[in-house]
Amino acid sequence: MTGEAAGARAPRGTDTGPRDPASAGGAERAGTPSRAAGGRHGPGASADGQGPGIPAHRPASAEDAGGLPDHAPRPAGARGFGDAVPGAGARLGVVGEGGAEHPVGFLAVDSGGSGLRVVVGVPGRGPLARRESREPVRTGARGIDPDHLLEQLLPLARALAHEAGVARLETAVVGAAGLATLGDALRAELPGALARELGVRALALAADAVTAYVGALGPRPGAVVAAGTGLIAVGTDLSVWRRADGWGHLLGDCGGGAWIGRAGLEAALRAHDGREGGSASLLARAQERFGPPAALPGTLYPRADRAAVLASFAPDVAACADTDPVAGEILRAAARHMADSAAAVCPPEGEPWVSLTGGLLNMGAPLLGPLAEELAKRLPHAVRVPAEGDPLHGSVRIAADLATGSLALPADGTMLHVVTETG
Repeated sequence: MTGEAAGARAPRGTDTGPRDPASAGGAERAGTPSRAAGGRHGPGASADGQGPGIPAHRPASAEDAGGLPDHAPRPAGARGFGDAVPGAGARLGVVGEGGAEHPVGFLAVDSGGSGLRVVVGVPGRGPLARRESREPVRTGARGIDPDHLLEQLLPLARALAHEAGVARLETAVVGAAGLATLGDALRAELPGALARELGVRALALAADAVTAYVGALGPRPGAVVAAGTGLIAVGTDLSVWRRADGWGHLLGDCGGGAWIGRAGLEAALRAHDGREGGSASLLARAQERFGPPAALPGTLYPRADRAAVLASFAPDVAACADTDPVAGEILRAAARHMADSAAAVCPPEGEPWVSLTGGLLNMGAPLLGPLAEELAKRLPHAVRVPAEGDPLHGSVRIAADLATGSLALPADGTMLHVVTETG
């Protein structure tokens, strides 16, 4: 096989429920507040929809996602998670014993903080079988551990292929958290291993930000902000990928759940000290959640999952925002940061689509109202649409397009690494 130029893992203690995509319809200008502003699901957290106290963003209908009701048409060209994909250019099947033909399929993977989610499908027929592993793939000195990934993936892939009646998995897409910065070993070893073990002839390795983008918007110009415990924005004009933030809670993730929670705790400690900028209501909530303020540093700093602990306080900030000006300003500042990241990656020409994903959106009107205003100011030319699906949905879309030879996304060797068999 030859190569063609192809964020942070969720902490322990996260919500490990499956993230089922929701089809959605309707579009709005970037500044129009969505009906999700009511916050029916309760506050939520990590950029991949994980985090204690901030459940995954799983809208039950298009209305929950901020679009039109379920009976409304999708934006032009949109495809749902279970829709059949045009099969032009794909191998149809392999003839087995007795002359029976078994279809050639694709493998789609989402590797994140709660483990692996794996789908097998057939071009033209869509996803046929799905399973999960609840163990996150390890990271070490080499980055994401390819041996640990394969140890979990190969049994799942073989079982799903049998369940779906697929003879061979000739196309595979692996979307992984941290791939852009921790994926060198995966890029070096997975192509050969998947070709040898499963017969894969075309492989795409994608950062989870890319699969989140494709799951939300499909292969079209635009920008996606994934806001949870962390925050990252990804955009493309279909010639290059652009990324903003996603640098983790110590260096960035500005406007994300950990950022909001940390700002809320700072305001609480200011009130405790008698300094300006403090919030008595946030101090009371911090004491209720974490105990005496003086013990907070010792409680927080040693924790490996401190980003998630910080993010767990974000719902308290949102709960105070209507009556506490300090809490309200924290959320307005978060909205400005989110709009800054969206503007940094959004194509400047045409009418690009912009979508927001992640559990943080469940905080409702105190955040979504200011965010709509900021997006209207920063991106007046963009069209705001609800996310059609999640990162696994994105992996399925990329796999179907790769199998049919219709992949239109830019491959850059880092965000999206594509390897195809030649000769």
